[in-house]
Amino acid sequence: MSDPDTQEIGSITWTDLTVQDAAGVRDFYAQVVGWQPEAVEMGEYSDFNMTMPASGKAAAGVCYARGVNADLPPLWLVYITVADIDQSVAKCLALGGKVIHGPRGMPGQGRICVIQDPAGAVAALYELARE
Repeated sequence: MSDPDTQEIGSITWTDLTVQDAAGVRDFYAQVVGWQPEAVEMGEYSDFNMTMPASGKAAAGVCYARGVNADLPPLWLVYITVADIDQSVAKCLALGGKVIHGPRGMPGQGRICVIQDPAGAVAALYELARE
């Protein structure tokens, strides 16, 4: 995820892609857009932060569809910061949306939940870790 100091409620604070062949897709985007991969250890495998070539800042993630990510859809997923993920999920459901995945914690980073709006679009909600 991006720097917590720059995450404002309502902002898109991260984007990632979860696929079966993360290494192949990592290489694809490295060649097509120039991103540089940095491994993110996940235990028995690594996902990847893709960094911008000039600044080295993280631009996006490319993840394997394994473990807690196994049931995420293979699409560029935007993460929108919310103040209270449980409240946002309740509103999503009340307004005709669906929960696709979660909510679940991300150690040291907060909580996420993938939702689908009434039109069928998918996005992730992200709540910063509470201090």
